[in-house]
Amino acid sequence: MNLLGFGKSKQSDITTKSQKVKMLTSDENDSYFNWDGNIYENDIIRSVIRAKAKAVAKTTAEHVRKSGDSTAINPDFYMKMLLKRPNPIMGMQQLLEKTVTQLELNNNAYIFINRDDNGYPIGLYPIVATNVQVLASSNDTFLRFTIKKNGQIATFNYKDVIHLRQDFNDSDMFGSSNVEALASLMQVVNSVDKGIIKAIKNSNVVQWLLKYQANLTEDDVKKQTKRFTDSFLDIDSEYGGAAGIDNKVDAERVEPKSYMPDKELQKENAKRIYNYFGTNEKIVSASFDENEWNAFYESSIEPILIQLSEEFTYKLFTRKEISYGNEIRFISKNLMFASMTSKIALGALADRAILNPNEIRDILGYAPHDNGDEFLLRKDTGKTTDRIS
Repeated sequence: MNLLGFGKSKQSDITTKSQKVKMLTSDENDSYFNWDGNIYENDIIRSVIRAKAKAVAKTTAEHVRKSGDSTAINPDFYMKMLLKRPNPIMGMQQLLEKTVTQLELNNNAYIFINRDDNGYPIGLYPIVATNVQVLASSNDTFLRFTIKKNGQIATFNYKDVIHLRQDFNDSDMFGSSNVEALASLMQVVNSVDKGIIKAIKNSNVVQWLLKYQANLTEDDVKKQTKRFTDSFLDIDSEYGGAAGIDNKVDAERVEPKSYMPDKELQKENAKRIYNYFGTNEKIVSASFDENEWNAFYESSIEPILIQLSEEFTYKLFTRKEISYGNEIRFISKNLMFASMTSKIALGALADRAILNPNEIRDILGYAPHDNGDEFLLRKDTGKTTDRIS
C-alpha cells in the first residue's frame, strides 16, 4: 500500500523538533526505532499478541450522534461505510488487528486519515514505520515516517494521524519502547530454544561402540567401522537387520537418551511474557472461563477500546461536529463469552427496557426477529414522573 500519495507537506515550512521517533530501539532525543531483534518471530510473543489483537478486532465501530433525548446510530452513510471498509484492501476487523499488533510490539500505532477536498475522511490506512520523527511548523505538528516496506519518507499532519500509545511515560509524544524491558528475557528464551535444538541434534550421534581386540591403525579403524555400518545399519542392507561379528571386535550398543529441557524454566519464561503483555496461558489457549475472560477484558482490552474511541472521535470529526453530539464508539459484545446461566439471566432485562429482544437474541447467538427491536416494559413499571392512577 503506497501512503506517499497522501498528505505530503511542504518541507520548507517545517522545522525539526527535538523529538524524533525510532520504532523500538533507542530513546535518544525522544526517539524510537523498530527493534532489529524482531520479537514477533517468537512463537510465545506472537500467540500473546494474536489473542489480544483478535479480541479488539471483534469489536464493532459505530458512529453515534446524541441530540437531546434521541440517539442515532450510524446516521451518515459516508461514515458508516468508512467504519466498515476503511480502505480498498481491508475491512475494519483487519485494520484493528494490524493496528493492535503494532501497538503491542512498539507501544505506538498509527493510522493515516485520507480526506477528500472538503476535509471529510474517505480512507484509513495503518502505517508500519521503522522511524518516526516529530516536526513542527509555526502552528502545526507533523510526523515524518520512514515506511518499513520500502524505506520511503512520508510526512503527515498530526491531525490526520490516529495515534495510539501504551506505556506513555518518558516522551511527550510517544509510548516507551519495549526493548529495554524485554531484551534480557528474550535472550533467555532464545538461548533455551537454541540449547534444546543443539542438544537434540547432538543426542544419539553415536549408536554403536566397536572395540577391536587387535591394535589397528586409524585408517583401518575407519574402514572396519564403515564396513560395519554399511553392512548392518543400512536399512537397505541384504542382511535384513541381523549382524554377525567375530571375536576380534566387541560391538556395544549405546543406549539412546532423550534430552528433556527444564520445564519449570520454560514455564517461568512464558509466564513472564504473559504478565508483561497483560494476559495468561488460558487466554492464549482459549481455555478461559467467564470470570477469567472478564478480568482480561477489563485490564487489557477495554483500555485500548477507550483510546480507540477517543482518537477516532477527535480525529474524524471537527470540534463543531463533536459539539453536536457526534462520536465514534467501539462496542464489544463482552457477554458473548458469558456462561449460558448468565446469558439466560439477561432475559429478565427484556421487560425493563434495558435490552430489546433482538439484543438478547444476539447475545444468545440467534438471528434477529422482525419485531425484536422494540423495547418492552412491564405493565407494573413506569417512569418515576408518571402519575399513579
